[in-house]
Amino acid sequence: MKVFSLIKSICYTFHIMDKDFYKRALKIAVPIMIQNGITNFVAMLDNIMIGQIGTNQMSSVAIVNQLMFVFNLCIFGGLSGIGIFTTQYYGKKDNNGIRYCFRLMFMLACLLSITGLAVFLFEGTQLIRLYLTQGDALTNADETLFHALQYLHIMLIGMLPFALTQVYSSTLRSTNETIIPMRGSMLAVFVNLIGNYILIYGKFGFPALGVRGAAIATVISRFVELAFVAIWTHRHKERNIFIQNVFKNINVPKDLVTGCIKKGSPLLVNEFLWSASMATLSQIYSNRGLSVIAAYNISSTIANIFNIAFIALGSATGILIGHELGAGHFNTVKRDANRITIFTLMICVLFGIVLFSIAGIFPQVYNTSDEIRTLASGLIRVAACCMPMYAYANASYFILRSGGKTLITFLFDSCFSWVVSIPLAFLLVHYTELPVVRLYLFVQLADLIKCGIGFILIEKGVWIHDITNTSKKDAAVA
Repeated sequence: MKVFSLIKSICYTFHIMDKDFYKRALKIAVPIMIQNGITNFVAMLDNIMIGQIGTNQMSSVAIVNQLMFVFNLCIFGGLSGIGIFTTQYYGKKDNNGIRYCFRLMFMLACLLSITGLAVFLFEGTQLIRLYLTQGDALTNADETLFHALQYLHIMLIGMLPFALTQVYSSTLRSTNETIIPMRGSMLAVFVNLIGNYILIYGKFGFPALGVRGAAIATVISRFVELAFVAIWTHRHKERNIFIQNVFKNINVPKDLVTGCIKKGSPLLVNEFLWSASMATLSQIYSNRGLSVIAAYNISSTIANIFNIAFIALGSATGILIGHELGAGHFNTVKRDANRITIFTLMICVLFGIVLFSIAGIFPQVYNTSDEIRTLASGLIRVAACCMPMYAYANASYFILRSGGKTLITFLFDSCFSWVVSIPLAFLLVHYTELPVVRLYLFVQLADLIKCGIGFILIEKGVWIHDITNTSKKDAAVA
């Protein structure tokens, strides 16, 4: 009872006891949380399935997924820049503006997919080799490279459908339609899970394809998800007015394009550099051997399931705050930003405790060495302890971004990783004898600096702006 009384006191102190506000926040966050939770749960099952084949296969998939993560976040960052305008147009009930934003997203998704395809086709082998250090046994390195290339070349087929799905899902979420993207994701992960079981192990008369089977199942699921979300959107034009005549032409007002480039470019560059920094950190850790990659993969798999809380609430924060800024509610938006941030922190403390308690159990399900299991358990405990810190930094990012302060978020997010986290990791890996788990903890704790910067910027209110007032659009229906 004392614990609940303390939480209640904190809520009243920071003015966050507002049931209507939390209903709106959870209406957005819960479907995203369910969607991400199911996706990450199935990804965990995929990971375990591949891990049953062998450590080299698991490491090969982990390396490729780390590289594909860069592409995925480039899509996320590029679309998010335009999505800032989408949420504020929705706050104004401006369907023309939403339609223009959808067109821009669609064209950008195609461009980024073509670029990503070219990079992986021509440089994929060299990128994978960066993770294979000289300290690894030659046979292990060669086998890992072989499986990684098999997996990568099939995964390339799913890049465009993934990107286009994000166009539809991002627009629907920005207009408060979060259920359909969630259902599409649930269908996709179901298809992916069944496909993995059949194709990885060779069930029901199909050949056992190993990592190739995992890639094929993923690609099929991405086409299924795109079909579901796109068909629903176009069949419900009365609810999604923005989709009417959306492909009639590619007309987008010049000033909106300029505004999206100005606000979106830092986000695109930020997501590319941030995801590249995560891949670089993984590569730096790999200098301690392939066992670190395997352990890091196991740790990330379970941590991602628990991270859905602050990721979903971060997305909800960006959407809610964007709507309020678009509607001109400048007097209450800062209070609401603080409300949802504190709420996120309290939830993540609970999630972190649960994650820490299972850190020694989860790695046991993998068919790998005791050394890798022990290392993975240590990394999971670090992630659990740092979860509230991650949550605050993530909430700060979305609050700053909602007001169009994309240059600040660029400096706050990716620049911090390259200027602080990566040099710190490099020095600790190459110039100390610190154990990997302790080394990883020190690198993660550097994010406390980021949290301090985020707190100062949010309290100053530099992000409170309605950016759509600067866009002069045609009044005619697009």
